[in-house]
Amino acid sequence: MFKSKKAKKYSLILLGLIAGLVWLIVFSFPDNRLHLIFCDVGQGDATLIVKGFNQILIDGGPNEKVLDCLANNMPFFDKTIEVVALTHPEADHLTGIIPVMEKYGVKYFLSGPEGNESAVYAALISKIKNQISKTNLKFKIVNLYAGDRIRLGEIVLDSLWPTREWMAENLEVGSEKLEAGNITPPTSSSSFPPPTSHFVLGAKATDAKLNDYCLVFLLTYRGKKVLLMGDADSRVQDKITGLQETVNSLNRIDILKFPHHGSKTGMTKEFLEQIRPKEAVISVGKNSYGHPTSEALDLLKSFKVVVRRTDMEGEIKYEF
Repeated sequence: MFKSKKAKKYSLILLGLIAGLVWLIVFSFPDNRLHLIFCDVGQGDATLIVKGFNQILIDGGPNEKVLDCLANNMPFFDKTIEVVALTHPEADHLTGIIPVMEKYGVKYFLSGPEGNESAVYAALISKIKNQISKTNLKFKIVNLYAGDRIRLGEIVLDSLWPTREWMAENLEVGSEKLEAGNITPPTSSSSFPPPTSHFVLGAKATDAKLNDYCLVFLLTYRGKKVLLMGDADSRVQDKITGLQETVNSLNRIDILKFPHHGSKTGMTKEFLEQIRPKEAVISVGKNSYGHPTSEALDLLKSFKVVVRRTDMEGEIKYEF
């Protein structure tokens, strides 16, 4: 049976669409390199680590702009993020995580146990509860502390701060203080994921500022070292360098995510002298705080550190 000219035309169009889709998928396949992206989310933090089809998102920024970053740097057909980490529960770090969890499947959510009474944190907790219910407990939550390690293929992410002991002194659950070592089960090995039978979210902070609770990560990959400081500023940096396990790891850093958007108290001279980064990324947008401050920029300049800023460059990308 011969096809009509109209039928042939539609067949050619269909074949063209299929061929185009195949090529789009092929060109969207990730390469074998590690991609480190400091997302342009304005005055906030969001850092994306991509290797193949595995992703780690650290913080989500103050809005939905993080979704653009994910769309730009993940295959369009990949709707799963292996790890999402919240360094601490302030709006400029956590707000964007909510739409991320609405649009992507998340396997592991990492955070400290601390919380606050803000509406956006309450919305995040509600979203997490829905995820747990919807996925029949396949969605896992892990509290992280100094000494814990996440390993995803060749990607190694070491947690440097805070310690369990410090958390125990500065957090409360209900009316009872948390005891050191009992906030979450200790990891049984250096591989990821650690045990997830118990976790704490929303614990009440005592006198310390929320920035002091911020998770600090050291990313290592094929000899490269990236220090992700979140908002952990000068108030806790001497505590971090005072930990025995960080003495040898915190030197000759390739890339530093400068703390707290380049604030005046973002980093001490002593801490910068120890880590000696080659480059520093400041995640910052339009703000009324004067970030990045002249004090922060002058300090980095004095150590001849190359400075990069998301408010000037947009997304900042590295490939290893």
